[in-house]
Amino acid sequence: VGGKAIPPYIDKIENIQSDAEFILLVEKEAAYMRMAEDRFYQKYPCIVITAKGQPDVASRMFLSRIASELQIPVLALVDSDPYGLKILSVYMSGSKNMSYDSASLTTPDIKWLGLRPSDLNRYDLPEQCRLKMTDNDIKTGKELLQESFIMKNPEWMKELQKMVKTKEKAEIQALSSFGFQYVTEEYLPRKLREGDWI
Repeated sequence: VGGKAIPPYIDKIENIQSDAEFILLVEKEAAYMRMAEDRFYQKYPCIVITAKGQPDVASRMFLSRIASELQIPVLALVDSDPYGLKILSVYMSGSKNMSYDSASLTTPDIKWLGLRPSDLNRYDLPEQCRLKMTDNDIKTGKELLQESFIMKNPEWMKELQKMVKTKEKAEIQALSSFGFQYVTEEYLPRKLREGDWI
């Protein structure tokens, strides 16, 4: 039911074609597996990708390549915490530790689908599913407010400011408190129907 591993020889792949309408970039393997098991991609033609947390070079190159060649949007589903945004920053603008990052490793125009700080109240996430941010989380959040990929997007800025102000975070898995298929049957369909990404 799972997917295929992303090969390290992306540059040798030719003639990429798909009927997908968008790419769904998922931070966590558990959320990815939920989508695979529910065959989310059959109801909503998409390519679902995960690097199981911190993105590796092959995943970044693959995402950049298919987004560029297929000319379809990339929508991201990450935890509502500073580290979810740090992961997006690596996909969008490269790793600070890898100064040789090139355009073939970045996908600058990723849309933040969820889990966003505003979703916690919008979707009535129970208090027991919300986590208090640690001092380190708050410090990281404040540092991210100074990052160009956040500053150039006022809506991202607003969401991150809300996170730092409320000192609340939540993981994608918190949505399963409404049922194990809630993400694929309710949350994502509503987000897609409403065009609710920034």
